[in-house]
Amino acid sequence: MRVSTPGGWTRRSCIALLALAATGARADLSRLIDGMRPSVLPVGTYDNLASPRFGFRGSGFVVGDGTLLVTNAHVLPEPGTIPLPQLAVLAANAAGTLEPRMASLLSVDRIHDLALLHLEGAPLPALRLAPPGTVHEGMDIALMGFPIGGILGYSLVTHHGIIASITSIALPSLNASLLDARALTRLREGPFPVYQLDATAYPGNSGGPLVDVRSGDVIGIVNMVLVHKTRESALTNPTGITYAIPITFVESLIREH
Repeated sequence: MRVSTPGGWTRRSCIALLALAATGARADLSRLIDGMRPSVLPVGTYDNLASPRFGFRGSGFVVGDGTLLVTNAHVLPEPGTIPLPQLAVLAANAAGTLEPRMASLLSVDRIHDLALLHLEGAPLPALRLAPPGTVHEGMDIALMGFPIGGILGYSLVTHHGIIASITSIALPSLNASLLDARALTRLREGPFPVYQLDATAYPGNSGGPLVDVRSGDVIGIVNMVLVHKTRESALTNPTGITYAIPITFVESLIREH
């Protein structure tokens, strides 16, 4: 039966239009992933005497002038670790092969669980950060990173979803030895907004970018996954509830540096 809709559209026409829009959205996401691939990197430590030499700890992405990388503070080795491990990322060389690139810690914001690293070598393509006021509930997002590390090789993984909620959170209190004047000031500010995502992240996604699918701008940094029991259960029994830190806190960290 032919069903007319307001304005003379048929039901078949509406379905075809929706299918075309969905195809266009998938094509845009594919182009977005290809464009961001060189800028989203595995983050970890490097030891020339270890096997493997690169020890994966999480994800990160390139910003600024191409020599800066943002990740989560909890991705880094524990403060006070002796000897302090050499930080490193895996980046593609001219031949497209991943190779270690040494990194150093420039700044850390433990209140918002963020860290800024400096990468040795030539600049890499930097991701564009979203302007203020562009995030709203229900918007299409993609989160990128390396959820299972190097188990199957370091291949970028993308999950697609929406901003489910913009809510407030206070991360666990810091050890007193980690508090400085800046941390104390931020503690007094109390809870801060985070994005709850309708997209499942896993251990290893921490530090990866949260991206506005329409603009390609980074709007946040993947921070944590709500788990039922242990960290390991996130792989076999994920809750589907993931949180990201708004990019505005990353911009503050870059400006302070």
